Amino acid sequence: MPPRRDGPLMRTGGNLVRGPRIAAAIAIGVTIGCVAAFFFPNGLFSHSGVQRTENSPVSGAACESSEDSERINMLKSEQVSLTEKNLKLKKQIRELQVKLQFAEQEMDHAQKQFLLVGQSIKAGSFGTVKGLRTNPRVLPDETVNPRLAKILEKVAIRKELIVALANWNVRDMLEVWFTSIQNVGIPNYLVVALDDETASLCESKGVPFYRRDHDEGIDSVGKTGSNHAISGLKFRILREFLQLGYSVLLSDVDIVYLQNPFDHLYRDSDVESMSDGHNNMTAYGYNDVFDEPSMGWARYAHTMRIWVFNSGFFFIRPTIPSIELLDRVADRLAREKAWDQAVFNEEIFYPSHPGYDGLHASKRAMDFYLFMNSKVLFKTVRKDPNLSKLKPVVVHLNYHPDKLPRMKAVVNFYVHGEADALKPFPEGSDW
Repeated sequence: MPPRRDGPLMRTGGNLVRGPRIAAAIAIGVTIGCVAAFFFPNGLFSHSGVQRTENSPVSGAACESSEDSERINMLKSEQVSLTEKNLKLKKQIRELQVKLQFAEQEMDHAQKQFLLVGQSIKAGSFGTVKGLRTNPRVLPDETVNPRLAKILEKVAIRKELIVALANWNVRDMLEVWFTSIQNVGIPNYLVVALDDETASLCESKGVPFYRRDHDEGIDSVGKTGSNHAISGLKFRILREFLQLGYSVLLSDVDIVYLQNPFDHLYRDSDVESMSDGHNNMTAYGYNDVFDEPSMGWARYAHTMRIWVFNSGFFFIRPTIPSIELLDRVADRLAREKAWDQAVFNEEIFYPSHPGYDGLHASKRAMDFYLFMNSKVLFKTVRKDPNLSKLKPVVVHLNYHPDKLPRMKAVVNFYVHGEADALKPFPEGSDW
């Protein structure tokens, strides 16, 4: 039987059947694609879901709110951090300025020392010549007192510190003294405790202190001695500080600190001292005319006068003349029954004369409004509306025996702003 062959009608019929099916399938696919494209423009799978979520008004606002809150917190944190850094930088700048000033002073002193001591030079033109005012520092000798040397390394700043001697008899004034120092923020200070009770007090209050090794002579005075007796001790004790190479701002405990005194020192002299004077003339010197009528034409004799330096508050540098001054005063006080302040000034000011070699030490009187004694305060400043607005560096209650209540009044007036705190006290003392 011959093989079957489809005729033209059959082939035509098959093509007619398959053609409409293909066309319908294409039409259906196009239609589905259009519908899907219209309802799902970003696709049918996970990406479309994520996109819808991101474009959702509710969830988008929540995310934006959360992000804004985080940004605000970050900005606040950065602001606090920048403020702290700014304060630290200001403090560092201030410290660097003080160091620069100190270095410039030292360099100027060193240059003058080299010019005047190192070689012979010709005098300059009129008005340009200046002598050497500051003697060179001594070389530090730590073998003098190794234990004290270690303490000073921790306490002193730029080889400078405040030093006070105290025993248990002055504990109340001592507390006002170191509290005022702490309130100002002065870190470089030290109490030389003359008895165990004072050492314990300082330790309990976080006050830097130094308890000397046993010394019968010093211990007996330190435990039972009066203020004047203790004042005499300081010249012996201070010698070790200078030998170790430290400049000392010696301070009695009847002093209230209102500013940092190291910001107001000149450091151009061996001794820089508070004055007992109460105005420009008495504090800095004046020409006092002595009248002797019996001399006729020569009845008027001119004298130079200055009120004494206060031996309870002075800045002393570690130089040979400074150490010589301490030695002279300590030696005389050991041999004579004398007031330490009188001896201190005699050794500073008396010139060389037959039978006596004067001390060749440079000296400076402090500004009596900044480094104020109690006579200036209670006689003048408190009554003057302009002067009473000034803030001194320290106030020394040296002119009055009722020291403690006046010290507290000074704190109330200058620190707590009590305008009437100084009014109840008389100018002088009741006895």
